[in-house]
Amino acid sequence: MSTHAATKTFTLEYVKTIGLTTNQNGRGFVNPYDVAFSKDGRIFVLNHCDSARRNLMRVGICSYDEEYLGEFGKGGGPADDQFSSPVAMAFDSRDRIYITDELHHRVTIFDSAGNFINKWDASGSGDGEFNGPAGIAIDGQDNVYIVDQHNSRVQKFDSNGSYVTQWGEAGSGPSQFNLPWGIAVDDSGQVYVADWRNDRIQKFTSDGKHLASFGESGEGDGQFYRPSGVAVDSDGYIYVADWGNERVQVLGPDGSFQQMLRGEATLSKWAHDYLNVNLEEKETRAISNLTPDLPPQYNTPHHISSQTEPYFWGPVSVRLDGEGKLYVTESNRHRLQIYQRA
Repeated sequence: MSTHAATKTFTLEYVKTIGLTTNQNGRGFVNPYDVAFSKDGRIFVLNHCDSARRNLMRVGICSYDEEYLGEFGKGGGPADDQFSSPVAMAFDSRDRIYITDELHHRVTIFDSAGNFINKWDASGSGDGEFNGPAGIAIDGQDNVYIVDQHNSRVQKFDSNGSYVTQWGEAGSGPSQFNLPWGIAVDDSGQVYVADWRNDRIQKFTSDGKHLASFGESGEGDGQFYRPSGVAVDSDGYIYVADWGNERVQVLGPDGSFQQMLRGEATLSKWAHDYLNVNLEEKETRAISNLTPDLPPQYNTPHHISSQTEPYFWGPVSVRLDGEGKLYVTESNRHRLQIYQRA
């Protein structure tokens, strides 16, 4: 990985948290996996859910100011508007939202009101077929890039769902993948893939030519352990959900380490509203130690994050909204943490 410093000073600052765990439909999230933004600024949150609460599997819609605006999807199931294991989402230029489902082996397309439009659901390993589709990204020409996880490849489609090209195979060399997961496209059309089990980010041209690889296995700066999501801003900075290390890292356009985030969550408006009508829980929370000093044996990222409430715990996705704010989707604490450039 390149060690040259990026040309601009980079600093991300924490802004706010949105989220509340729920055991019912409506306001709140259940193991969210991804977030996407419609043209009118609404925030769409993909609730992956655990198996015990699969009836709550859905897309919730809210505003930045935490207004609950609705939802779609009818829990886990085989119907066109249902999911089995939803993973990622992306909007195209026509405000249609594409959602991948790794167990249904399909991509489902809805309008921004949540009405079903179409699905791509050919299962297999041939051109245009899927085996565990995961990350999804859409470029400025509405080409759709899908991480075909268990086929160890990226597939590219046009906006009508016609197959265009593919690249990748199983392995650890350039243009090879081991359970790839997240994907992003930058403003110039270059493609970035979170190569999950190879602990790296790979960068490609829009037709699959390998350009660079960033990262290696580890817990140090610029090292990754099971990166699950990637986003790229207009200046070329690369944001990585370093899932296994319970953190987010930012790299410069050249792959140089810039900043590491552990999480700084505060209570969301939804959480304040809930505690204000559940006073016993509010009192219990007030006397709880939410940032404890842990014994030496609890020194792994997982142990530390699971016991430290402001920290990320299961940061599975990173996405940038139209204003460049970074949203970190935190599955295990059912919330979004939001950051912006200083």
